[in-house]
Amino acid sequence: MLVIVFMARLTPKVIGIAGGSGSGKTTFARLITETLGHDKVSLLEQDNYYIDQSHKFDRDGGSVNFDHPEAIDWKLFSEHLQLLKKGEGISRPTYDFSSHKRKKEIVPIEPRPFILLDGILIHVPEIVHMHIDFKIFIQASEEIRFSRRLKRDVTERGRTEEGVRAQYFLQVKPMHDMFVEPSMNIADQVISGEIDFTTIIEAVVKKLT
Repeated sequence: MLVIVFMARLTPKVIGIAGGSGSGKTTFARLITETLGHDKVSLLEQDNYYIDQSHKFDRDGGSVNFDHPEAIDWKLFSEHLQLLKKGEGISRPTYDFSSHKRKKEIVPIEPRPFILLDGILIHVPEIVHMHIDFKIFIQASEEIRFSRRLKRDVTERGRTEEGVRAQYFLQVKPMHDMFVEPSMNIADQVISGEIDFTTIIEAVVKKLT
């Protein structure tokens, strides 16, 4: 069993986990959090920082491009990240995927020794990736990413299979090819999203501690 010794730090260590939708990055982020210890990790998820586009939403799989970098409030994301690095708590927004609006509820997040960032685009905007100490990219084939996304969006987000397919090929895939995949080039470590993460999680955490 891995025993983790935490060194005193003036500022938290920021770990970024990116990769295509359905690559397995959120599962990997969860395993890192569990291995480091929930009391040692502050988690910022890109998905909670979507800009309200409900006024433009026409239909499931329609014209609103949720996979373009401009769909995310990176200014607020960066501000929150910097506050956590300074040792200050934040009030994180919560995004509702059914209404495409931010909920009224906020989630307080306290600074901890590790700040974990999870999202497909977090290695893209400079105002975010310039603050990341260790960048991880989870890579998986398009077939696997699409099948995982289809299952998730239909079962967990109440979407139609037709809408998921339309959105994937009109927006998700083009944005992946244009923004997400190229961001792998600045990653410190690339990990296959098609393997059992438990076989490598301890080795990765050792690099981070």
